[in-house]
Amino acid sequence: MKMGKAAYEKYVRARAPKSPIWKDCLHAFWVGGVICVLGQGMRLLFEKAFHFTSEDSGTLCSVALIFLSALLTGIGVFDRIAKYAGAGTLVPITGFANAVVSPAVDSRAEGLVLGVGAKIFTVAGPVLLYGTLAGVLYGVGYWICLLFL
Repeated sequence: MKMGKAAYEKYVRARAPKSPIWKDCLHAFWVGGVICVLGQGMRLLFEKAFHFTSEDSGTLCSVALIFLSALLTGIGVFDRIAKYAGAGTLVPITGFANAVVSPAVDSRAEGLVLGVGAKIFTVAGPVLLYGTLAGVLYGVGYWICLLFL
């Protein structure tokens, strides 16, 4: 049985499960908020209790969030949180840590070099590449603008 593109799209739409968008948004919102509040709490703790400067406490907070995300990914907890919260776990620093660690965990059976080493940046690599390239292009464009102003 041959089916045209429009008929196939109608068929898929009729059988695809409906997403509970409002519930998903609520879950993403509160989990992302909790991650941000946790980060802010850590930053204040480093500043007030340990007397770090604002800049140093921000750096320590970032390192702590990266470590916690990587640890939770490694023991399989982050995936369960992400399944529940969806995009709420993509608060940039925690989502990026998960994107680096997940391929490494998935490929550890293949060995340290051909598994973990070769696949650790499978997801994050393009982000690093194009983020760096965009930064260079914007920087050069800004520099050229400054020359003529």
